[in-house]
Amino acid sequence: MSDTDLGTMDAQTLRQLFETRQASPLEATRAALARIDQFNGAVNAYVHVDAEGAEQAAKASARRWGQGKPLSPIDGIPVSMKDLTEVAGMPCRAGSLTTSDERCDTDAPPARMLREAGAIFLGKTNTPEFGWKAVTDNRVFGATNNPWDTRLTPGGSSGGAAAAAALNMGVLHQGGDSGGSIRIPAAFTGVFGFKPTFGWTPQWPPAKEPTLSHLGPLTRSVRDALSMLDVMGRYDYRDPYATRGQPDCWGADLDKGLTGLRIGYSADLGYADVDPQVASRVKEAAQKMEALGAEIVEVDPGFSSPLDTFRKIWFTASLDQWRQMTPSQREQLDPGMVANAREAEAWNALDLFRALSDRALLTRELEHFNQHYHLIMTPAVAVLPFEVNQEVPPGSGMGDWEEWAPFSYPFNLSQQPAASVPCGFTDNGLPVGFQLAGGKFDDVRVLRACHAFMEAHPPRFPTVPNPSQFA
Repeated sequence: MSDTDLGTMDAQTLRQLFETRQASPLEATRAALARIDQFNGAVNAYVHVDAEGAEQAAKASARRWGQGKPLSPIDGIPVSMKDLTEVAGMPCRAGSLTTSDERCDTDAPPARMLREAGAIFLGKTNTPEFGWKAVTDNRVFGATNNPWDTRLTPGGSSGGAAAAAALNMGVLHQGGDSGGSIRIPAAFTGVFGFKPTFGWTPQWPPAKEPTLSHLGPLTRSVRDALSMLDVMGRYDYRDPYATRGQPDCWGADLDKGLTGLRIGYSADLGYADVDPQVASRVKEAAQKMEALGAEIVEVDPGFSSPLDTFRKIWFTASLDQWRQMTPSQREQLDPGMVANAREAEAWNALDLFRALSDRALLTRELEHFNQHYHLIMTPAVAVLPFEVNQEVPPGSGMGDWEEWAPFSYPFNLSQQPAASVPCGFTDNGLPVGFQLAGGKFDDVRVLRACHAFMEAHPPRFPTVPNPSQFA
């Protein structure tokens, strides 16, 4: 079997090949590294690649499989880590000139869990500075490009992970989501992205706004996402926000289909302005969900836009970060992040207190909604991928990224599970995704519904960057 073939395979197929000794983790790792060599120059998904370390780990994994003693089902599977997550032996630049190339001494919880499971770390993927915005560019490594059209952004802040997943530069990819940072790039690149219930995938050191941040997978399939969640979706005492109660098997209901599920479908949440082609593809997806057995009910969830609430919390986190910097470091920060911080300077403690109160009310509304509907379905993002190195679509008149991503951050405020599911393409070949969200701790149900749709309507991925040029 050729390396090229191995480089296109999912985790389940690779595991079967390892079990039957038709392929080894070393071959799979070399295939992934070859794809990075081939494609990363066009998309800039990886900002650090540890080929030597990956090969050494893959050789150890191959020995374990040869002895019939793998550490887990993902032993030997190539993975990437977002460059906001500490991985022992790798730098953690967080996309910032204020950080250094010094190698980390310890593994953050997801890295520790994946390493103990035998996963092979290929390297770190690109992110905007400290993950502050929903596109992926920074002053250290530059911009990540969308594999479908490298003139466009893949979204962010897990844009490097999403681009790597779309091109299968590695099989499993860890992202983080504080306002849509998994789901937005998943939608823009046509892959699956999942944000678990808050606290079920622990992290340490904490995110810049720790009560909004969820770690999760970006993959080509729900099954591959589950293979990550079954490892990193476990309690870790280092995270003071970590909670227990995770399912023993995150895919326990995976093959139950959509029959019996009542899904509230909202095209705009009552306040969003959605691109017509996005709206059309998502409506078609809702009809397909209905054909698969779900009950689809068009609804208005009944809450107003929580944009101001989110900004109060998110911009205050930027202000906290800015104030920790020396004057020389402040000069090195992304101007957009600084602008957010300076805006937050005008607010007082009561403003933030009211935002937290409004957050609680929103959470109550969404949890109440989920007493009547098993899931809520919306577009994942309101716009199509736009030009790289821009925070908002040029000419849109928008001020910042939250305006074009109105569907994602409500579910960070509520801390509920939510996913972006690929559901087709625009007339000019750009991917579109829809969002499915559930009540807190309903992760298994969200994953079940996502899997049912993707099994019935398999997504398509780019074979090379800019595939339309080679059609």
